[in-house]
Amino acid sequence: MRKLLASLALGLGLLMGGAAALAQTPAAPEPIAESTAAAPAAAPAAQAPAAAPAPKVDSGDTAWMLTSTLLVILMTIPGLALFYGGLGRAKNMLSVLMQVFVVFALVSLLWALYGYSLAFSGEGRFVGDLSKLFLKGVGPETFGALTTIPEYVFLAFQGTFAAITVALVVGSFAERMRFSAVLIFALLWFTISYVPMAHIVWGGGLLAQDGALDFAGGTVVHINAGIAGLVGAYMVGRRIGFGREAFTPHSLTLTMVGASLLWVGWFGFNAGSAGAANAAAGLAFVNTVLATAAATLSWSAGEALHKGKASMLGAASGAVAGLVAVTPAAGFVGPMGAIVIGLIAGLVCLWGVGGLKRMLRVDDAFDVFGVHGVGGIVGAILTGVFAAQGLGGTGGLTPDTFNMAAQVWIQVKSVLFTVVWSAVASIAAYKIADLLVGLRVDEESERQGLDISAHGETAYHR
Repeated sequence: MRKLLASLALGLGLLMGGAAALAQTPAAPEPIAESTAAAPAAAPAAQAPAAAPAPKVDSGDTAWMLTSTLLVILMTIPGLALFYGGLGRAKNMLSVLMQVFVVFALVSLLWALYGYSLAFSGEGRFVGDLSKLFLKGVGPETFGALTTIPEYVFLAFQGTFAAITVALVVGSFAERMRFSAVLIFALLWFTISYVPMAHIVWGGGLLAQDGALDFAGGTVVHINAGIAGLVGAYMVGRRIGFGREAFTPHSLTLTMVGASLLWVGWFGFNAGSAGAANAAAGLAFVNTVLATAAATLSWSAGEALHKGKASMLGAASGAVAGLVAVTPAAGFVGPMGAIVIGLIAGLVCLWGVGGLKRMLRVDDAFDVFGVHGVGGIVGAILTGVFAAQGLGGTGGLTPDTFNMAAQVWIQVKSVLFTVVWSAVASIAAYKIADLLVGLRVDEESERQGLDISAHGETAYHR
């Protein structure tokens, strides 16, 4: 583990060193804002530049962003909780629900206390500052990164992203990790991985300055969580009986309900990331429908060809893979590009939860890395391809100077940076939790099930 940590730290150092020069370039526009048309020709030197319009609350934008915030909460509780809960064994159902539910509550508080300030204030390359610690200076009349909605609304919307990202990791170490260790990990990983990544990509940090495209969280949310899940699956260890016993999902009905809620809630996740009720939100909305539908069909077709039958679990997993892959691209690619991204993601993620998982010899219980990590990588890189205007895209953040090869390279660098950052942060967070309380429950508790051993209750009465 020391060799792994040293090599990852060295890799992060090289990436930071190579990217340091990029920090001198002007910050790119906020990725959640709608791309604007080319600026008109420069005015004569004698003419003073027009003053920027004063921030003003737009009721339509505010209503849409409040709705989007509610939709993202729906994704997490109950959507993600039921999706994961159905995948586990009956004796662990409540433990999964409990972990997702309480992690959401914990991160929501941490976001208000210091996370929002570190992510969306200050001009650091890797993290912001504490000028808005405990929401100092934030009020009904203030504006954040968006100038048509109150800062409270922006704060709440971004807080739901933080909460679901940490909750996603729960699926990797489900059914064998101590509840206290889960909460310690969540606090630490939120602080040293999610918050810095949010600033680096969306808060004007290093990758934003490099021009990386991430409309709604391909790097910040999915790759970040996927790598944390993979590291956790290794560090917590395999479940008792892994490879010898069949860990059959106890309720695919609940998993289907959870997947459906995820799909519905994802419209707030993607279309809400436009930051307003505008054309970019409409584009992201359509792309979310089409990429998800395409991934559902491609996963099901691949499964039918490989196994002879298409399963309900496969269809639901394919839908989530499509949602993940289109997330970074939603506001930058055209509808046909979204369909291609979905088709590719469905097949690649099918391999991710099968062949790749066997190669890695890891017990990633609910395939957090296979779907979110792999799907996020696919979507992030393909965003650089299908954002091209010639393929129906918007040209990303700089349509007048968009270059596909250059943008793909920027996307690849952002993926590599995220992988290394998340891996190093995750190892540190898990290790500290292990030293404080121990990561793993004892064998007797695991065999009994975490519902009884950790929480003293059961999901079902016989």
